[in-house]
Amino acid sequence: MPTNDEELQILNEWSQELAQALQIPDLPIDHEILLDLARKSADTITHAAAPVTAFLVGYAAGSRGLDASDSLASTAGVASSLCESHNRRPHAGE
Repeated sequence: MPTNDEELQILNEWSQELAQALQIPDLPIDHEILLDLARKSADTITHAAAPVTAFLVGYAAGSRGLDASDSLASTAGVASSLCESHNRRPHAGE
């Protein structure tokens, strides 16, 4: 999660600029859900899992064609649960 107001402002501006460039300017973005999920997947899977997890969750949420906020919360919940269950499994070499 952004650590200060300046970082949050930069993230909001970047998100709006990117959404405009991708021609999805009215897309609501819940930074808190995405950043928490990215942190969790980096901590429980591997650092590189963070962007992949965020991409897949966003893709799945967009594919559902429902309310964007509800879809994101739902798909993020699935990914979060998977991270938690993965964290409880033994990993190779353990």
